[in-house]
Amino acid sequence: MSQSDKATNTNWILLFLCWALVSISATISIFFSSVLEYQPCVLCWYQRIFMFPLIFIFAAGLFPSFDKSVIKYALPLTLAGGLTALYHTLLYAGMIPENIQPCSQGVSCTEQYFELFGFISIPMLSFFAFSTLVTLLIILKWRTT
Repeated sequence: MSQSDKATNTNWILLFLCWALVSISATISIFFSSVLEYQPCVLCWYQRIFMFPLIFIFAAGLFPSFDKSVIKYALPLTLAGGLTALYHTLLYAGMIPENIQPCSQGVSCTEQYFELFGFISIPMLSFFAFSTLVTLLIILKWRTT
């Protein structure tokens, strides 16, 4: 196997990891709202808007073979989703003043439904997912230039 083939295989695997992470994240999000009946807040909906299209974008970049152009479509969505998730995490932690909170009607953006190990919240899980995606995409961009 040539050096070029090994690099392409590694790039494909990194993109597949992105697709798997997005698929798992979307499934968990749907599970929380549909099965456990947690009502998503406004910021949760925005994060879903940034996350759900990535399933199809990453899949299109995987088949029939690795396509590096997927990075330019996915990176803006992951950055926007990550910033939204960071804002939501800070809001949830009480670090954002109440007068600039977007969740004034409907479900509160600071509603405590679930905390893993007593401190990892749903917004923080979303931030971790988006941060991992951004990191993987930057690695892919660096590897393909």
